[in-house]
Amino acid sequence: MNPSLAKRGVFLTATDTGVGKTFVGTRLVHALSRQGHRIAVRKPVESGCALQDGELHPADALALQAAAGNREALQVICPYRFRHALSPPRAASLAGERLPLAALRAAALSGLDGSDWLHVEGAGGICSPIAEDGLNADLAAALGLPLVLVVPDRLGGINQALMGLAAAERHGLHVAAMVLNRVTAETDPDLDNADELAAHSECPLYCLPYAAADGLDALAAQLLGSDE
Repeated sequence: MNPSLAKRGVFLTATDTGVGKTFVGTRLVHALSRQGHRIAVRKPVESGCALQDGELHPADALALQAAAGNREALQVICPYRFRHALSPPRAASLAGERLPLAALRAAALSGLDGSDWLHVEGAGGICSPIAEDGLNADLAAALGLPLVLVVPDRLGGINQALMGLAAAERHGLHVAAMVLNRVTAETDPDLDNADELAAHSECPLYCLPYAAADGLDALAAQLLGSDE
């Protein structure tokens, strides 16, 4: 493993659960891949996995695997899988397993040879527990990665975004960008979260339309440019 590789990448997190982290993540991985980069994708833990043919099926990890060209084994991408749709440490406890932060960090950094960018996706929101001894923010800090913060483009999104930025600052984390993700087809035409967020934050902001096939090439260029 190249010890400096963890400095080339991002930790994708969000203001809440169910706001489209994996949807945004797959689009970002596609954008980075189009610029010629070999992406290592990691979803070190996934809960709420369905049981199929006797095995737990990590839907988010499988989507990331496909977005990166199916070049990495699923066990490398997502070694910790749990059935209960709860926080990973709670799901692990119900399964009779331990889930320390150090194990997730090691999983995220394993098998990186041949890759030049590391994309790690958390579980839940930035302050959600991801391990028995740490939050998503703690795992990002342990990896030394900047954040991409996914924010739902809906009423209440501004409050969530600003709280997410404040949480990142408390944990000493750099937010490279926010992605305002449209989570429903229909929305209030008078709503303009992008304009209002720009008035309250200098963090780079990218908007992703509902069910967009792509749309994050500019974010990929920003991330790659800031890494040079």
